[in-house]
Amino acid sequence: MLDITDLSLTEAGLARVRWAEDQMPVLRSIRERFSREKPLAGLRIGACLHVTTETANLMIALKAAGASLALCASNPLSTQDDVAAALAGEFGIPTFAVKGEDEETYYRHIEAVLATRPNITMDDGCDLVNVLHTRHAAQLSEVRGGTEETTTGVIRLRAMARDGELRFPVVAVNEALTKHMFDNRYGTGQSTLDGLIRATNLLLAGRTFVVCGYGWCGRGLASRAHGMGAHVVVAEVDPTRALEALMDGYRVMPLVEACKIADVVITVTGDVNVVDAQHFQAMKDGCIVANSGHFDVEINIPALVDLSRAHRPVRQFVEEYELRDGRRVYLLAEGRLLNLSSAEGHPAAVMDMSFANQALCAVYIAQNADLLAPGVYDVPEDIDKEVARLKLASLGVRIDELTEEQRRYLASWEAGT
Repeated sequence: MLDITDLSLTEAGLARVRWAEDQMPVLRSIRERFSREKPLAGLRIGACLHVTTETANLMIALKAAGASLALCASNPLSTQDDVAAALAGEFGIPTFAVKGEDEETYYRHIEAVLATRPNITMDDGCDLVNVLHTRHAAQLSEVRGGTEETTTGVIRLRAMARDGELRFPVVAVNEALTKHMFDNRYGTGQSTLDGLIRATNLLLAGRTFVVCGYGWCGRGLASRAHGMGAHVVVAEVDPTRALEALMDGYRVMPLVEACKIADVVITVTGDVNVVDAQHFQAMKDGCIVANSGHFDVEINIPALVDLSRAHRPVRQFVEEYELRDGRRVYLLAEGRLLNLSSAEGHPAAVMDMSFANQALCAVYIAQNADLLAPGVYDVPEDIDKEVARLKLASLGVRIDELTEEQRRYLASWEAGT
């Protein structure tokens, strides 16, 4: 079972998967242990993830653990077609992913994964879990639990749990410190700029660069843009995060004001219509707009179309919209995930930690699902710390340990001034 672009791309994809493997020592060590212990033997995993070289290494590790797998893409533009070919052709993993697939194909691929009747779900954005609950409720009794990779998916899952709709336990891998502090900050920060530069060949030095949202992704993006010489402005709705951005040295202002001076506007919020009609109307000629949040809803593209008298592609992943007064706005990657649409996503060294968490949490679900009520759970602290420990070891870094005296002191309440 597969639906990919071209199986003849297998060798090219395999070379890139092996290159990424060299940068993922933590996941590689986990895979080696999985090969011996087979902790997922007899279980079926259905995954809806970005089909990239890093994801391929996660799939290989899960297969080594004894799981049966089926994989589809979690975004229509994020698939690397040669990697999909390698997963299907070299590793025999049923893969349903084509870069640029339309919405109908996207959901058909999710249906194909669910047709394998997974016992564990592995999601990036909650689409797989959503379709499972809304269209295949009869299968829910077969699902032990799941994992969720990204902020947007965790938001959706918490809403399902709040409404009493989530029917099995899901571990929010995104909430692990070794995920969101590193993947979201360093990964999104670097890969979003990579996507921006690949799409536009823009010189960032001296440009006014507006970051919408100052969560972990926004922090990383602002830091990396500043490091490239950009003048960074942050737009926020949360007063604490806005204050943090100000104290980190960035200008903070309402987005409609920032758009008047912006050369680049990038959203990383996980919310809808962050860049809206009033923002397009305020933009100066030539402003570049992009999104690095999971879904293509952060930029109100229908509003941009309504304000425009013409639009045309000018480069790969760059669409020029000519407003009625002649000003031009450039939309990148159809408003979809910039870092995965026009670049390769996060560096493998960062995804090493994220996918190590995914692999270990899949085993945690397999072993503990009977003890967990339906709901959203944080990554167990021992897994989080083990991933950090393994990463440090792979980098040749040693750290101190608490003495027994220090442990007793920290656990006591008697000591005072």
